[in-house]
Amino acid sequence: QVQLVESGGGLVQAGESLTLSCAASGSIWRINDMGWYRQAPGKQRELVAAISRDSSTKYADSVKGRFTISRDNAKRRVHLQMNSLKPEDTAVYYCNAKILTTTTWSSADYWGQGTQVTVSS
Repeated sequence: QVQLVESGGGLVQAGESLTLSCAASGSIWRINDMGWYRQAPGKQRELVAAISRDSSTKYADSVKGRFTISRDNAKRRVHLQMNSLKPEDTAVYYCNAKILTTTTWSSADYWGQGTQVTVSS
């Protein structure tokens, strides 16, 4: 059993900052890629940022220069620092991780429950 638990969402004004965190727990052997996705009302879920085990990163064009993804392999955590937030960043943000478990000995995608980020203008 694997769980991803997000924290840090909330309501902020445009231009402010938020940091999202996600903690993985359970029958984990190895966590490979981790990332953050978001889904706004009426839109498809989209990749915001991703980070490999060796900390190579990639970002959606819409957040480059404003968001920073990082991870702590020892603590099994991934973070998303979001600066200069805009109303269009409003969405439910989901943590994602590709995890090799000790129960199945195969890698699979796991998702958190989502955390709401609302940016007012």
